[in-house]
Amino acid sequence: MPLLEQVLEQYPDQVKLVFKNLPLRNHRYARKAAAASLAAYKQGKFWEFNKELFKAAGKLTDQKIRQITAQLGLNQEQFQKDWGDPHISEKIDKDIKDAMRIGVKGTPSIYVNGRLLGQRSMEGFRLIIEKELKKNGKGDG
Repeated sequence: MPLLEQVLEQYPDQVKLVFKNLPLRNHRYARKAAAASLAAYKQGKFWEFNKELFKAAGKLTDQKIRQITAQLGLNQEQFQKDWGDPHISEKIDKDIKDAMRIGVKGTPSIYVNGRLLGQRSMEGFRLIIEKELKKNGKGDG
């Protein structure tokens, strides 16, 4: 089971996962993929779509995106409309500005209550989450 899923399973009521897009300039298709993910989100398939995108990393094309949307049963007409929606582009621009403002250097970057997670392991998550919970009066002791 992927690490983030383990964290959400262990802390179902304490942790909320928020995904922000940071399409890197050196990845030719990154921005289109980010927009496609947000278009899939509008149909309730963000995580499933993202999983397929990462499987196809390095081989993404418009045709591959259409294959993924068909595989996931997305409404193709609505997806195409949303994929080109200027509001989605604005959301990506905002995510990029937010990342620059807080000094994100690369992807993936993981933050817990605004603190960069250095140790990407279950133990690293547990330590920082428990510390934050105690700080906010929600921990075990």
